[in-house]
Amino acid sequence: MTELNLSPGDWLTLFLHFASLSLLSVGGAITTSTDMHRFLVDRQGWLTDAQFNTSVALAQAAPGPNILFVALMGWNVGLNTGLPWAPAAAMVLAMVGIMLPSSLLSYATSNWSHRNRHLRGVRAFKQGFAPIVVALLVATGWVMASATGRTLDHWPLWLLAALSSLVVWRTKLHLLWLLGAGAVLGALGWV
Repeated sequence: MTELNLSPGDWLTLFLHFASLSLLSVGGAITTSTDMHRFLVDRQGWLTDAQFNTSVALAQAAPGPNILFVALMGWNVGLNTGLPWAPAAAMVLAMVGIMLPSSLLSYATSNWSHRNRHLRGVRAFKQGFAPIVVALLVATGWVMASATGRTLDHWPLWLLAALSSLVVWRTKLHLLWLLGAGAVLGALGWV
């Protein structure tokens, strides 16, 4: 990738885009990764598909909060500029952008909903968001699989994902066992 030349407006755009996604990140920032991909890779060209997927994969594999993929994306945007200060600056802009608006909104909303938890509308709202979160996570998986060239024609991968989801939903088997099994199947070349 050639070095990026980001103007001050581009830095502001990076921050504002993550700030707007913060308010849409129902179920966590990972649910908005499809739009992050559209913005950072497809529209702006600030990251490659490989950098995007690596950022998500490293953050998900590392211990700690999974929001770290946003920091890695910001870091990679900064690295692509070639400026020594840019990785840290882009990382901070991305993280503050994704965390601040949703944190403030969550704080205010949780206080209000706790005071009004007896209302039928509040209970219905909480139950109604569950399918939305699931759909956003499926969309994230689809975008990441498409970027690697693995779509519906690679049915063993999708079958494994569906079976893993069913096992997590219906049993008390720890998720790490399923991740380990998926890693073994991938290393053997079966998925």
